[in-house]
Amino acid sequence: MTDLPTDPLGAAWLARAYDVMPLGRLPVISQIGGRRATQVSDGFRFETYTEAMRPVAEPAAHLQFHLRHEIPHLEFLTRLFARSGPDFVQAWIMAEPTGQYARRAAFLYEWLTGQMLEVPERLGGNYVDAIDDARLVAASSDKIVKVRRWRINDNLPGTRYFCPVVIKTKAVTQAVGLDVPRLFGELTAEFGEDLLMRAAVWMTLRESKASFAIEGEADRAGRVQRFADVMARRTGQGDLPFSDAALAELQREILGDRTTVTHFGMRQSPVFVGETVHYQEVVHYVAPPADEIAAMLDGLQTFLERTQGQSPTMRSAVAAFGFVYIHPLADGNGRVHRFLVNDVLRRDGVIPEPVILPVSAVITDDTGERRGYDRVLDEVSKPLIQAVWEQIVFEPVQTTYQDGVVSNFTFHGAEQARPLWRYPDLGPHVVFLSNVIGRTLTEQMREESRYLRSHARARAALKEVVEMPDQQADRVLRSLEQNRGELSNVLSKEMPVLRQPGVWAEIVEAVTQAFQD
Repeated sequence: MTDLPTDPLGAAWLARAYDVMPLGRLPVISQIGGRRATQVSDGFRFETYTEAMRPVAEPAAHLQFHLRHEIPHLEFLTRLFARSGPDFVQAWIMAEPTGQYARRAAFLYEWLTGQMLEVPERLGGNYVDAIDDARLVAASSDKIVKVRRWRINDNLPGTRYFCPVVIKTKAVTQAVGLDVPRLFGELTAEFGEDLLMRAAVWMTLRESKASFAIEGEADRAGRVQRFADVMARRTGQGDLPFSDAALAELQREILGDRTTVTHFGMRQSPVFVGETVHYQEVVHYVAPPADEIAAMLDGLQTFLERTQGQSPTMRSAVAAFGFVYIHPLADGNGRVHRFLVNDVLRRDGVIPEPVILPVSAVITDDTGERRGYDRVLDEVSKPLIQAVWEQIVFEPVQTTYQDGVVSNFTFHGAEQARPLWRYPDLGPHVVFLSNVIGRTLTEQMREESRYLRSHARARAALKEVVEMPDQQADRVLRSLEQNRGELSNVLSKEMPVLRQPGVWAEIVEAVTQAFQD
């Protein structure tokens, strides 16, 4: 508790009183001080209030302060209620049956714990939202459910089994405002729709190669092509891959027939993300147990259903990173994670068919972005591992699971990890992906489109010098680039016309001029 202030309020007071802290960082920490002040650091707030704002030293009073002045923290509240039990919330709602904060607390207690409270006979008051949509991403207005039991508007975007949290910091607000259709429209205006559509095939393959590069597998040509084909056919089509059947179908197409996985779809084995260093396993993240995956994926599906009409950038980030933290597959999670970025953008109508944004290429081509990708994954995985590493065991005997996975990995810390698994703060992930999508549209795709336009001009200029099919013209252009303008022996034997006096020099001049225009 050393990171809490000496005279705390709200969540910090409750954390100290019940000796309970979330693994994720509290977005707001409040204290009593000499004068009113606000400090903001990396999206987190440290609030100082004067003595006049001090609540009475009772849990209900500080929970009300938390709900009213801070940002409700679902992971923290889950841990708090598990430690406190229902008594103080029950006493509060009985004493204030019309109070909006007492009703919100009672609703959240039941929603988070699955345990029912007694409803007072004199319950009343206007319907109020469960969470403040000015501070947190909430359900869209037409998706809100009225809960008569507590006279609460249930605007939570997910389910109690999985409800990603996106706090509306200044950075997140800017990120969700990314105007993807405008940026794509500017590309179309500059290069024309025909060129962008021709570039779509190349960009799909580029994204597939980069996706494998993130996993250190860029040299597997067959797997790269297979994943590119899956993206071209499946993006924005059919059901979202959140049911066992849809997941199994997508996984089968991504992995192909040569795989040790014997059961496609939701995994039936424990899993961790890590690496082997000097024959020792280094664990970076432990995923939820197999028997919790279906309910968590249903929560992710619910999030996308309940936030329809909101920022496609935000929704694609939550879908992709939410999926990778659930880690529902025995193999292929990373590829589906990156597939979901384009899939949600296509479904939300901001990127037209058949265009695939090469977002993975931006990550792999820029060392800073690659480090940023690793750092944003650490936002959830690092505090989790710091808290539960002693609960990770590698047994002396291997176990063969029903999905074909053979492992000696065992995890005993699920109860401690579960609130973080269920309510991860994905705000930083939205900021990261928004930046990557923006760079993809303003840099990567512009550069690729500019190159393809120049390539088309160079091919046309080449064919003005020597008539040949497009395939041969591309062969000449590739050789010219690889040999720095020199005519290779292989090419001269293949096309004797290139050895005629002045022909090669004329080709070099025409192609050079085309790429300079």
